[in-house]
Amino acid sequence: MKEKYYISTAIAYTSAKPHIGNTYEIVLADAIARYKRLSGYDVYFQTGTDEHGEKIELKAKEEGITPQEYVDNIATEIKKIWDIMDTTYDKFVRTTDKNHERKVQDIFKKLYEQGDIYKGNYTGLYCTPCESFWTASQLVDGKCPDCGREVHETSEEAYFLKLSKYQDRLIDYIETHPDFIKPEARKNEMINNFLRPGLQDLCVSRTSFKWGIPVSFDDKHVVYVWIDALSNYITNIGYEVENPTEEFKRLWPADLHLIGKDIVRFHTIYWPIILMALDLPLPKQVFGHPWLLFGSDKMSKSKGNIMYADDLVEKYGLDTIRYYVLHEIPYAADGNITEELIIERHNSDLANVLGNLVNRTISMTHKYFEGIIPNALEKEEIDEPLIQSAINLKTIVDEKMEELKIGESIDEVFNVLRKCNKYIDDTMPWTLAKDESKKERLGTVLYNILETIRISAVMLQPYIPKTAQKIFAQLNTKETSFATVNNFGGLKPGDKLNKPEILFERIDASK
Repeated sequence: MKEKYYISTAIAYTSAKPHIGNTYEIVLADAIARYKRLSGYDVYFQTGTDEHGEKIELKAKEEGITPQEYVDNIATEIKKIWDIMDTTYDKFVRTTDKNHERKVQDIFKKLYEQGDIYKGNYTGLYCTPCESFWTASQLVDGKCPDCGREVHETSEEAYFLKLSKYQDRLIDYIETHPDFIKPEARKNEMINNFLRPGLQDLCVSRTSFKWGIPVSFDDKHVVYVWIDALSNYITNIGYEVENPTEEFKRLWPADLHLIGKDIVRFHTIYWPIILMALDLPLPKQVFGHPWLLFGSDKMSKSKGNIMYADDLVEKYGLDTIRYYVLHEIPYAADGNITEELIIERHNSDLANVLGNLVNRTISMTHKYFEGIIPNALEKEEIDEPLIQSAINLKTIVDEKMEELKIGESIDEVFNVLRKCNKYIDDTMPWTLAKDESKKERLGTVLYNILETIRISAVMLQPYIPKTAQKIFAQLNTKETSFATVNNFGGLKPGDKLNKPEILFERIDASK
């Protein structure tokens, strides 16, 4: 049996088409999932859509359609974009699925019956776009601290989850599980800003709108967003209040919840407390990734700075956009995206460092050896650093991926490709080709470059999978697994390469 690895993204809210900043998360999760599969894990990768709430009810009303029709349209759009980005999710969940709705009702009822949920009255300040309640002291300039919009006072009967009951237990858990919340700054923020000052019990039902899962024993109420949305991580893998399935026992706890930094609080405070109340283990890790900014601004319709993944892919190509978002977002700091930056990265890294290297090496092999992979018979000292860097590559990338430093992982591969380019400049195969007595040395040089390209392509599969496949096709090799990169020699001398094809055309920014 392979070791399981369960990774999830946050489920996308179906209020509008996701922009490239939202899309970054699914590409990031896909790179991790692909890497784990290649590393021999039995990966389960879950994503989907969050489809209830007042905001959706209002938007559907504006458009003159039912909330279900509204979320069906947006969920279809989101799934289409996830597929355009070539993401390999195993399940696309929707919170309007009847199976999910039933289980959420069962969870709510269980928590109520055991005294973790109680009925009360809520009076407070509410932000409709964020679907969040705030106290006056939490507001920033009188507005929502998350989105900066107006809040309005609301008062209604509601059910509450006893966060305070589990507060000390959660603090203890976080402090004794140092890898539970990453990066470190997010963990410190949760403990110092929310847990230590004291948790207020959480409103978990609403009566002022109808678009939600009805509370089974009190249908005047609908289950409020967080119990509904967060429960998707267990309802879709076979959780039942009574007798969870074997699939659930195998997959839970999740190995990684990958989420945006703006919803860390919900995933590291509310969700763990719900799980504690259900007597379930907590996910092994929650990673709050940074944002992708337009220049230095958060993307928003009002600012007119939104970029959509499908438009960018159509314009620049899939792997250019995958490469850009995976490479350019630091581990713990926000990244930037503009079309100028995309073009610059495409030309410098993809067209020049990678594309030009592959093209000229395969072209030289066709020119000097009729496309036949030569033998490495005449070795020199200059070969060793390149060979060692190729052999060591997987170990270094493994360490970076374990820390979820995806951009740095890609850097390591491109460092090897840059060494390859320098090795060509230093060994000058075109000069060796002029001297028939140097034929064996020329063959060795070309073999070393071809094999380093193969190893690099194997390691690039999680990030730019289509490009990796094109490289394998040109090399005419089936040696594409991680197991083939620990030794230098996967390409077989005597095999014939296919014709060179340009991987990435240079982009003229002025056009």
